[in-house]
Amino acid sequence: MEAAVIGAGSWGIALAKLLCTNGNDVTVWSVMEDEIAMLKEHHEHLDKLPGVKLPDQITYTTDLSEAVTGRDVIVLAVPSVYTRSTAEQMAEFVTEGQIIVCVAKGIEEQTLMTLSEVVEQVIPKADVAVMCGPSHAEEVGTGLPTTVVAGARHKKTAEKLQDLFMNEVFRVYTSPDMLGMELGGSLKNVIALAAGMADGLGYGDNTKAALITRGIAEIGVLAVKMGAHMETLCGLTGIGDLIVTCESKHSRNRKAGMLIGQGKSMQEATEEVKMVVEGIYSAKAALALAGKYGVELPIIEQVNQVLFENRPAKEAVRDLMIRQKRVEHLDLEWEE
Repeated sequence: MEAAVIGAGSWGIALAKLLCTNGNDVTVWSVMEDEIAMLKEHHEHLDKLPGVKLPDQITYTTDLSEAVTGRDVIVLAVPSVYTRSTAEQMAEFVTEGQIIVCVAKGIEEQTLMTLSEVVEQVIPKADVAVMCGPSHAEEVGTGLPTTVVAGARHKKTAEKLQDLFMNEVFRVYTSPDMLGMELGGSLKNVIALAAGMADGLGYGDNTKAALITRGIAEIGVLAVKMGAHMETLCGLTGIGDLIVTCESKHSRNRKAGMLIGQGKSMQEATEEVKMVVEGIYSAKAALALAGKYGVELPIIEQVNQVLFENRPAKEAVRDLMIRQKRVEHLDLEWEE
């Protein structure tokens, strides 16, 4: 099959290598000419994914028409903040029913739309899908065993993506719950910021376990209220993605949070990470969704205060610990 990867960041490059290794004709697009020149010369992304050698067969271009036209599948891998603008540029080259799979994670702050909803709005003739799960590019790029989920509105589309991406080190499940997948994949980045802050403060495993567990509870409450399914949040694109992002040395969200916990400002932390920290963009959107749907998200509320109101992370943790007493599961009944 012919596939295009739109966006040459670490995740786009890892997926381009995977698709090419699976025997597909792959073209990678980037808006940056110097990035494309580097990839052509070195067959390696020296900045974003050093040490991962790419197959010689991959084509690289800055021409969006060349990348998109006639491809069986288009992998949209630009950061979430550029999803709408990139989709708008792609729209004229996309044909009816062409598959676009969103692999970035985020919620558009201005509209509170998921990325697949953004693409469906901008390119209504496309068959839009998503793919996410616990999958750091650094590990996928080196062929370490990884499992993800392909989500689509139609079963045949999800199964087509399953066949396209799956091999002996990259297992792909399918799901119809695109909304649950995207909310899990987006909001876990906000919880990972909190987990990083806890690490930066020197807190231990107990704190991290609490943040992960209560974090998925928060995500689940909002997701179900929006129409998603709790089963999705208990799976790879919920708890699985949350665990890896809160724990991994590769997690840019955890790293940014850790720097903030150590006393650096949000701007200083993002400059040191040198990559897009998606959780910062999703934090405001998550809080706005909580207000829209009338749910409490205490961890996400505190993360927003630390990020945007300069609240010390230690004070935020304290407030989480002393907030009003409650039972863990509201729908469980006591014996009389």
